[in-house]
Amino acid sequence: MESWTEIKISVDAKDIDRASDIANVVVPYGIYIEDYTNLEQEVEDIAHIDLIDEDLLAKDRNKAFVHIYLEPDVSPSEAVAFLSERYNAEGIKHSIELLDCLEEDWRNNWKKYFNPIEVGEKLLIRPSWRDDYDAGNRKVLNIDPGLAFGTGGHETTRLCLEMCEKYLKEGDSVLDVGCGSGILGIATLLLGADRAVGVDIDETAVRTAAENAEINGVADRFTAICGSFTDKVEGKYDIVLANIVADAIMFLSKGIKDFMKDDAVYIMSGIIDTRAEEVKASVSQYFDIIEEHLDNGWACFAARRAAVPRS
Repeated sequence: MESWTEIKISVDAKDIDRASDIANVVVPYGIYIEDYTNLEQEVEDIAHIDLIDEDLLAKDRNKAFVHIYLEPDVSPSEAVAFLSERYNAEGIKHSIELLDCLEEDWRNNWKKYFNPIEVGEKLLIRPSWRDDYDAGNRKVLNIDPGLAFGTGGHETTRLCLEMCEKYLKEGDSVLDVGCGSGILGIATLLLGADRAVGVDIDETAVRTAAENAEINGVADRFTAICGSFTDKVEGKYDIVLANIVADAIMFLSKGIKDFMKDDAVYIMSGIIDTRAEEVKASVSQYFDIIEEHLDNGWACFAARRAAVPRS
């Protein structure tokens, strides 16, 4: 059995929500959270008992932990660098340690946390290992995230999908920048897009996205590309998606406008609410914001190209 790397991130308990959200968006691997801040109340709410293991009671309530798992052929140094950069940018004090773990431990434990979920009015996202679901009249998006982030449960992904449902037209072409597991591009094809291109700098994500397109029967209309979209992508699109992070959206937006048709819609998500105004001011140099949604600490914008670029 090959040994995986576990990245264990320690943060102040008050920062655990932001720390875990950043880990989820920035690092394309599954995570789990250790947070004992409200241990007694949570045990009471869930199990209705007041007997708690003494080892748990002894845990430091001021600290919480994010655990990330990397497969054997993935270098942890890049993931650690990304995380440290994002946490420093957000002012989150943290420490990171690397541990060994068995692949079996990861593969057998993480899947139980993902459930079929309804998104918007037309989609049901089903983890490929779950058969206990009722889709009703919804389109079923079968997803196997593998090691590429994206099962649809996170607010950033859901906000993007809801925006897609509103602005997507039958026969549209779609570009997804930072595609992860491919969930957004594949969803647009199920909702009526004619073709979708997903691009990501992570090889694992691109491989997983292509596999998920196959699972959903849309591989003939979905193209997965590894690399920088400005170097690898051609053409202009009706819908451009970027579910990434605030800094990346601000950095990439000037280039993204060159891949948009005149009446195209640009949907941005993955933006922590504390950065929302900063992102809006930055992208407004090139775009007119036509709609914005906030949900549970995350912002999503829809925009069109500005008739006259502003500086």
